[in-house]
Amino acid sequence: MNKPKLSLVVPCFNEEETIPAFYAEANRVLGEMSLSENAEFVFVDDGSTDGTLSLLETLAESDSRVHFVSFSRNFGKEAALYAGLSKARGTFTALLDADLQDPPSLLPEMLNSLENDGFECAATRRATRKNEPPVRSFFARLFYKIMAKMSDVPVVDGARDFRLMSESYKNAVLSLCERNRFTKGIFPWVGFKTKWFSYENIERVAGKTKCPFLKLFLY
Repeated sequence: MNKPKLSLVVPCFNEEETIPAFYAEANRVLGEMSLSENAEFVFVDDGSTDGTLSLLETLAESDSRVHFVSFSRNFGKEAALYAGLSKARGTFTALLDADLQDPPSLLPEMLNSLENDGFECAATRRATRKNEPPVRSFFARLFYKIMAKMSDVPVVDGARDFRLMSESYKNAVLSLCERNRFTKGIFPWVGFKTKWFSYENIERVAGKTKCPFLKLFLY
């Protein structure tokens, strides 16, 4: 099988409502990028209890570009990201959530920054926390302030896991084999030249958040 130019790594936990919309939008953007036949989808089912796995099996049967990993139980997003990156074969690899809060429409500009502007990574951050509950926003900002004091690597306020990376960058991230991973810290730790893209907060296309306040607070 030929190596694809772009891999889309998508962690999923109970996302049967959002995957069809994500798949359609991602395919639309890939078509605009002339990458419809030179890309792959790598979904990671993180122990879903709804119809996520069945839906991914159906997609994989009908589309040879679709691959998936299925966990025996819910191990969490950090484990899903690591598994997806490990399976991705593309020259470039993008991490996106299935709920479309990470807009695939940014991918053309992100890819251009890697191919033509000398960057190894294109990262994203939310410019605002519009429509987010005030308590959640307060603790999120507090988290980033504390991390800035504690860490000797920059953890950007509002940073998303949504990013596009070169193969060198991806391999550097995978080379760090911590069991208790903090990907938002690993990304800046490995270095490399990174370009940031800001965008307004986007609500989920369907379903409910899989990271409620208590779970986020404990994380």
